[in-house]
Amino acid sequence: MSQEYFPGIKTIPFEGPKTKNRLAFRHYNADEVVGKKKMKDHLRFSMAYWHAMKNTSSDPFGGGTRLRPWDDGSDTVDNAKCVADAGFEFMQKMGLDYYCFHDRDVAPELGDLQASSDALDAVAAHLKKLQRQTGIKLLWGTACLFAHPRYMQGAATSPNADVYAIAAAQVKKAMDVTHMLGGMGYTFWGGREGYATLLNTDMKREVSNLAHFLHMAVDYKKKIGFKGQFYIEPKPREPSTHQYDSDSAACLNFLREHNLLEHFKLNIETNHATLALHRVEHELAVAAAAGALGSIDANTGDELIGWDTDQFPTNVYMTTQMMLQLLKMGGFKTGGLNFDAKVRRESYEPIDLFHAHIGGMDAFARGLKIAHQIIADGDLDRLVKTRYASFESGIGKTITTGKASFDSLEKHALKLGNVLPASGRQEMIENLINDYMD
Repeated sequence: MSQEYFPGIKTIPFEGPKTKNRLAFRHYNADEVVGKKKMKDHLRFSMAYWHAMKNTSSDPFGGGTRLRPWDDGSDTVDNAKCVADAGFEFMQKMGLDYYCFHDRDVAPELGDLQASSDALDAVAAHLKKLQRQTGIKLLWGTACLFAHPRYMQGAATSPNADVYAIAAAQVKKAMDVTHMLGGMGYTFWGGREGYATLLNTDMKREVSNLAHFLHMAVDYKKKIGFKGQFYIEPKPREPSTHQYDSDSAACLNFLREHNLLEHFKLNIETNHATLALHRVEHELAVAAAAGALGSIDANTGDELIGWDTDQFPTNVYMTTQMMLQLLKMGGFKTGGLNFDAKVRRESYEPIDLFHAHIGGMDAFARGLKIAHQIIADGDLDRLVKTRYASFESGIGKTITTGKASFDSLEKHALKLGNVLPASGRQEMIENLINDYMD
């Protein structure tokens, strides 16, 4: 990395809440211990290669605006290496320990599959050198099975068997590269694995083909000795009318139905939860309850806009709710917080990447500390336990231990008069959470 792509910007320091330096952390102090772990180990921040290094900030109404001095726009391996150099310089200056990529982010898609695979191998060798030099690790890799015109009707759910075969070959190569780079996981995101209309769709065939595709991936993972975690990322719609991995519950149902649950966890994205008409803490809670919460794509969306805006997270209430779910399950066993977020179209200068990541990292640092204090104090937990106390003894315990029957419950119910549950105290609990906010 001989050329400096972000001149004048030094490693982002922690300076505390009172600093006036906009290129400094106010709350994210990587080595600060929260509970029993350092903040950086709780949060495991990752740069999303596609948004940070490659996204042009185009939208449906206009072309890209972003200045990217590290990318000359050519489909060459040399240009891809320059982009990688810039990415690792950025991550070092931001203090990011991990990154994630699609295969077509890090290397160009060329005229045929073999040429594209050869280019990916060449760039991957350069990435491995950069990882050795910096100590930065690959959180997870994935394949871009949605951008090329061949995937306009899906990849693993395509109605065309040749497209399906190319998708399998592309995933095979992406898994090889992820394994070679020591990736901690591999994500399957069904960008177009769904339908536009059921009038021309054989849903049973498509879903079955998708399950078979994932079983082949499991088999290949074992063959090459890849020990990383597999993830599926839910998203309900956009670009498809309906995508099969629509939310956490749908993904879990699919995995159970097709005997895949032992091999996969979920990678939950905030903006995708919004599109599914859920809050992100709902999606995290559903996944965690099934022991399947693996990783998180950290962003947010605009509820007034009906598409995936991928904005940087700055809402501390949201990050607190997310960290409450994560800490309650004991923290990350795999995965981390990947900033699948892009600067706004009008924020086009390279320095804006730093402002965006600083804000996101500070927001999660605050959310972590607040969530840890809420759990440590125990007031919220006690309120929830009190609400369900009737299931800890008597007739309630027979229900939770599986010893109740309709007959026994009827016998108990006939002895009761009018019954009302205790107040849910929602407003009081919301006030309690407010007490922890600075």
